[in-house]
Amino acid sequence: MDKKIEDLAVRRELVKLGGGEKRIQRQHKAGKLTARERIELLLDPGSFTELDMFVQGEDEEFFGEGVVTGYGTINGRLTYLFAQDFTVYGGSLGELHAQKVCKAMDLAMKTGCPFIGLNDSGGARIHEGVYSLSAYGEIFYRNTAASGVIPQLSVIMGPCAGGAVYSPAITDFIFMVNETSQMFITGPQVIKSVTGEDVSSEVLGGALAHNQKSGVAHFIAANEQESFASLRHLLEFIPQNNLEDPPTVAPRPPIVDPEEIMNIVPGEANRSYDVRDVIRAIVDGGDFLETHSMFAQNAVVGFARMEGNSVGIVANQPKVLAGCLDINASDKISRFVRFCDCFNIPLITLVDVPGFLPGVAQEHGGIIRHGAKILYAYSEATVPKIALILRKAYGGAYVAMCSRSLGADAAYAWPIAELAVMGPDGAANIIYKDEINSSANPDEVRAQKTAEYREKFANPYVACAKGMIDDVVDPRDTRRKLINTLYALRTKKETRAPRKHGNIPF
Repeated sequence: MDKKIEDLAVRRELVKLGGGEKRIQRQHKAGKLTARERIELLLDPGSFTELDMFVQGEDEEFFGEGVVTGYGTINGRLTYLFAQDFTVYGGSLGELHAQKVCKAMDLAMKTGCPFIGLNDSGGARIHEGVYSLSAYGEIFYRNTAASGVIPQLSVIMGPCAGGAVYSPAITDFIFMVNETSQMFITGPQVIKSVTGEDVSSEVLGGALAHNQKSGVAHFIAANEQESFASLRHLLEFIPQNNLEDPPTVAPRPPIVDPEEIMNIVPGEANRSYDVRDVIRAIVDGGDFLETHSMFAQNAVVGFARMEGNSVGIVANQPKVLAGCLDINASDKISRFVRFCDCFNIPLITLVDVPGFLPGVAQEHGGIIRHGAKILYAYSEATVPKIALILRKAYGGAYVAMCSRSLGADAAYAWPIAELAVMGPDGAANIIYKDEINSSANPDEVRAQKTAEYREKFANPYVACAKGMIDDVVDPRDTRRKLINTLYALRTKKETRAPRKHGNIPF
């Protein structure tokens, strides 16, 4: 028996060595941790249990098949994960590699736990041919089956190319490490040979490219440690699965005195400000975890808490494109709303929107189709939905931003709010065009008619009179009003007509 135990210990040490000391040193020189080091850093100390440690192909040199799988805890909550081992065959994916990943995914689904993928792979294992391609399909299939059932998080910690990018793309959130992570379908060499374009891996598919331009990634970090800290923080806001409520914590007071809120939003509709200042002023402890922070910055989305309870916040950002909705902002908002609805996270929408962004590029790019996603996502969502108009809400964008007509459970406005088909200036120019043009002093008449339109049609009390707004709120009472409404809606139940699924305008 002693010999058998000694043999087991030797075999375990061989597995833990991965591709050997030289390759581990090479990984470290590249500024990257090994698969096992990453797992130890991400999970609670001593909580990791490995699965399928001794899996090995018949003709393969190393144990483990280039991936470490198992489960452990993060902040005491169970999660399943895999970490690709770049020291073994470059972390490339083959049939047995995929089988290990799929087994962990299946267990995550059975136990109702989040699933995390730490990606660091050269792609498909070429010598396995079509078997490796089929193996990718097995993973994609499970990603799709798990979508909306358990949270799925992907961390890109090295190369991720070809078919490998599609598993992360199906998951809920993607984390990337600056100057270490890359994602692309076809690499620089292929692009050079086909199109003649000369581009580096970092410019083509680095963390900045996917956080700023493509919107594929949601978080960017300076190093792997920072990336794991962000992931752990995100998990604090979301539940284990779609049948549970998000975790609650002890309430924290806001970091801003209510009186200071009065100074954040200018009364003039065309002056900019940072809506994040409003968010931090009303949420617990000023703690706001923004997602997609570098993409479509005319919209802001992220997680916070109100009285210890998780909420998802969607807001227009007046300091970028005046807060207009465009193609990218529409996609960003829609995906976030659908995630929150999947996992029972109430939605608070802060509205300050002049409309959809005009222009030929937007129209030809499909702003109609993309804008419709927001309408669909809010209408479909059954979690508690609260809308607060901070300053202005014009035209179709007013409807899109969680209006009463899209199923908002509560709709409020600040006293300075303007609700109208268009801004008072534009409306006055159209409605009173003849009167303005024929007057001796057009500018004076235009200003008079604009004020008249604003008084008669654009103020929040007109909308209140028709039941489209439930109440006009003193800005200093915003936090209390939202907390009380969330408490009232905590037992909300809403069912829809049975169907296989809707047909969102992708």
